Amino acid sequence: MSKFSNRFALIAVAAVVSAAPVFSFAGPTEPDPKWKQHDEKRPKPPIVTPGTIPTEGEKAPSDAEVLFDGKDLSKWEGQWDVKDGVMFSGKGMLKTKEGFGSCQLHIEWSAPTPPKGTSQGRGNSGVYLMDRYEIQILDNFNNETYADGYAGAVYGQYPPLANPLRPPGEWNVYDIIFHAPKFGEDGKVKDKTRVTVFVNGVLVQDDVTLTGPTANGSRPPYPSHKEHGDKAPLALQDHGNPVRFRNIWIRPVGEKTETELKAKLPRK
Repeated sequence: MSKFSNRFALIAVAAVVSAAPVFSFAGPTEPDPKWKQHDEKRPKPPIVTPGTIPTEGEKAPSDAEVLFDGKDLSKWEGQWDVKDGVMFSGKGMLKTKEGFGSCQLHIEWSAPTPPKGTSQGRGNSGVYLMDRYEIQILDNFNNETYADGYAGAVYGQYPPLANPLRPPGEWNVYDIIFHAPKFGEDGKVKDKTRVTVFVNGVLVQDDVTLTGPTANGSRPPYPSHKEHGDKAPLALQDHGNPVRFRNIWIRPVGEKTETELKAKLPRK
């Protein structure tokens, strides 16, 4: 091929690529209807061995707000204990004083050791975005439970795609991308909540759409905008197990709504 022909071919390829439409691929828009909530017969997520074990926790980005740095609970409301740079779940829910909406959240936790209990009674806690949407925390290392209650599950809605937990006593890392719901002028939800979750660097929730707030044994609908609001506290659950936490930071993020994304798609 001549230099001229080669140059022409490259220009043609570049033109085709630049002209190609860009599509946004979202994850599941509803839980799998084949399975009832908390169905014990539902297949369990496959076990995945995670990568490097964090020793001192990951450093927060420069624009992140550090919610817990191992020193105190000055940014929280609740009665949890802090010792040796970590806090322990207990004495009720722990909630941030500040409210948040769409965000990137980083949190590290460790299940009690030696392990005690089975199923939902072992190393149980939870991360609640906007005080309504729970990402499950549970010691599922050699401990089975119902699939939509595993660590990394959107509780009662979406089982995790994998089970990459480390043994009790070692640290697990959650990185969560949370898109808060959007409401119309009538106060009803227009764009539903979406969540992406990584556990120990492994993708376990891929931009899933929530049916509404999470709950045990039910899937309640979205409340009105007046009741829901644009921001609400981040909450950590006390489920009677002394789960440890460290290195919690959050980055509020902007987002484009589902309606805005669809408006950018090429018309047929």
